Amino acid sequence: MFELIPAIDLKSGRCVRLVQGRMDQETRYFEDPLEAANLWVAQGAPRLHLVDLDGALSGSPRNLAAVQRIVENVSIPTQLGGGMRGQREVDEVLRLGVERVILGTLACQDPRQVQTLAAAYPQRILLALDAKDGFVAVKGWVDVTRIRVTDLLDRFSSLPLAGVVYTDIHRDGMLTGPNLPAIESLVSNCPFPVIASGGIATLADVLALSRMEPLGLCGAIVGKALYSGSLSYPEAIRALRCRDQTACF
Repeated sequence: MFELIPAIDLKSGRCVRLVQGRMDQETRYFEDPLEAANLWVAQGAPRLHLVDLDGALSGSPRNLAAVQRIVENVSIPTQLGGGMRGQREVDEVLRLGVERVILGTLACQDPRQVQTLAAAYPQRILLALDAKDGFVAVKGWVDVTRIRVTDLLDRFSSLPLAGVVYTDIHRDGMLTGPNLPAIESLVSNCPFPVIASGGIATLADVLALSRMEPLGLCGAIVGKALYSGSLSYPEAIRALRCRDQTACF
């Protein structure tokens, strides 16, 4: 089933949202991120997408206490990105009970390390493809490389990855709708399941993405739309469950 995955972005132990990854464009939503986690679990979330924003910038995890509280108190799987630049950090996060680790900067800086980690943890590593004008952005999206998204994907196409998280940075937190042509192009040429992120604002956006499921789009991450109220999570879940049915009760 196509998964609609709520995002919980962690900064200084709180649940926040940024605009296009800018740390100076912060809106706080929950002082205790566990409250956010419990809310989405109660509304039917199949998993949670956690991001350590401080870790992404600093190069090592900074919000593991909040991550641990969430993992220990929810009944659904979690995935975490931000600040994991080596074996030690990945080992630590997986020991906490996080199901899948998201690697982006490391994939650009040390591809061999990602190969080693994927072999050690098959189907537990997600490759982050954070795109700005077709190029990969790293270190909390502060630095834009000259590596094309498609070229980075090709480097890891034979690894036992759990999938790919594709984010259009220009759309992230903007509520302007996802970049459907770019997502479809990536999904059509990706050997892994893809999770889309960035720009989702309405139920129509969710349904448009879900139609790419036969191509390999297995889910979408949604953040600002949920926290701002432009999208009702229960309504979206009902619509996804009913999309292939003639009637839904």
